[in-house]
Amino acid sequence: MSELLDQFFPRPPAGTATRLGIIVSGSLGKGLEARLAPDRVIEGLAVGRYVVIRGQTDRRFFGMITDVALESRHPEVEQTPPEEPDGFLAQVYRGTLTSGRMHITPMLVIESGEVRPAKTIPAHFTHVHEATPEDVSEVFGDPEETGRFHIGDPLEMPGVRIALNLPRFVERSSGVFGKSGTGKTFLTRMLLAGIIQKRAAVNLIFDMHNEYGWKSQDESKQDVKGLRQLFFDGRVSVFTLDPESSQRRNSKVDYTVRIGYEQVEPEDVEMLAPLFGFSDVQSNALYMLRRRLGASWLRRLLAEESDPDLTAIIEEGKIHEGTLGAIQRKLAQLHRFDFLVDRADDDPIRRILDYIESGVSVILEFGRYGNALEAYILVANYITRRIHRAYVDRKEAYLGGHGAEPRPLIITIEEAHKFLDPTIARHTIFGTIAREMRKYNVTLLLVDQRPSGIDPEVMSQIGTRVTALLDEENDIRAVFSGIAGTAALREVLARLETKQQALILGHAVPMPIVVRTRDYQDLYGEISGHKVDVTEAKSALYG
Repeated sequence: MSELLDQFFPRPPAGTATRLGIIVSGSLGKGLEARLAPDRVIEGLAVGRYVVIRGQTDRRFFGMITDVALESRHPEVEQTPPEEPDGFLAQVYRGTLTSGRMHITPMLVIESGEVRPAKTIPAHFTHVHEATPEDVSEVFGDPEETGRFHIGDPLEMPGVRIALNLPRFVERSSGVFGKSGTGKTFLTRMLLAGIIQKRAAVNLIFDMHNEYGWKSQDESKQDVKGLRQLFFDGRVSVFTLDPESSQRRNSKVDYTVRIGYEQVEPEDVEMLAPLFGFSDVQSNALYMLRRRLGASWLRRLLAEESDPDLTAIIEEGKIHEGTLGAIQRKLAQLHRFDFLVDRADDDPIRRILDYIESGVSVILEFGRYGNALEAYILVANYITRRIHRAYVDRKEAYLGGHGAEPRPLIITIEEAHKFLDPTIARHTIFGTIAREMRKYNVTLLLVDQRPSGIDPEVMSQIGTRVTALLDEENDIRAVFSGIAGTAALREVLARLETKQQALILGHAVPMPIVVRTRDYQDLYGEISGHKVDVTEAKSALYG
């Protein structure tokens, strides 16, 4: 029988691939079922491994193992199994009455050098082989090609480099998801490093916990170099809201951000309504107060002395005295933030735009204010609204034949669900940017441990999703929202390890891929051009 099978389905040349099994049933929608070859050990298979199925024509099907199972073909085997797993009876059963089974999701077809989505399936009894490094490279491309970035290796295939297509990655908003402790920050920093290294876009990073700029700590509490140290050629600059914190951490800073009260608009404060406890009436009243009091509205509301204009507004019945008092008490929380000043000497938006126009990525460190979610939301919203407005003006001028096209910009925000909650996402600048899909050359990089808290419409617009381990069903469902044919990948995602593993799917990869992400030494050595000790921060700090 084996000779007959080999006649019609010949094995590849020795050393090119290993035969795993043979297709016995399945469908395009539900996947393929393959019986494991008798000489293969099912314990050696893992979900997430890539396989190639060579069809009867010259096409090859590229797929992923999404489940493994044991099967028996006689009830007696289950009712009275052999007592010894390596005994004579067990050896007789194996391959005859018992076998292993693989569930394979076909994803791509390779034919005449062209890679396309799978729209058909191979025939019965077609052989399944392990994917070779050459197969993987043909599908995902060479990391050395222009615009590609090595992000990690496939599981079970160490040394085989997987490349992201960065031009496609920056075309649409993207996300890094995973529960706490799974390395989201490292994944994000690695993606940002690739974007900067390949000059795919310029970045504006709202660094909530001071982890991207000068240095941070890895899981073993060792100092590791941040993006500013890594790109010491001037491609990255660090701004700060808290210069004292930056000085204590020996972080080199290019600019201290100060925001004047008269620069703040009601739209900047409105996003704080859930945190400050504003009612709808109080939120709407902010706009009326801005119209009546002018640009100094916030400073006058926070002033301790009485204001005759506010008294007049109450007497005219424009606002209830209790409502005004509640607004003033809640806005008084802003006094905690020293970066808010009576009048700012400089315009931080102009500064950021100047750096971005020069191709320099900007990291805004929050210092001690990173622990105050109100400060993070206020500043990120304040800056993003104005940067986006400037980009809209410049893109429209470019389309009208005036000026150059603005550089592609990626804005990175952490705790993304706080900005993109379903109740507010349609009314915020972040929801607008996500839906525009780079219409004005601005996209988002969302970092979050609760993707289920992000508006489903926004999630459907996320082009590339890099997901570490998630264990909440709602979060898993959210990661796969808007993407067809992902039911089989749920099992793969649920079985990721807690460190240095991620599932990548979407716009920047031709098919879903589970990778073991590269480590600091490899990444930093490639970018710097020589082997480096990523923990030797002091030499760079003081050298």
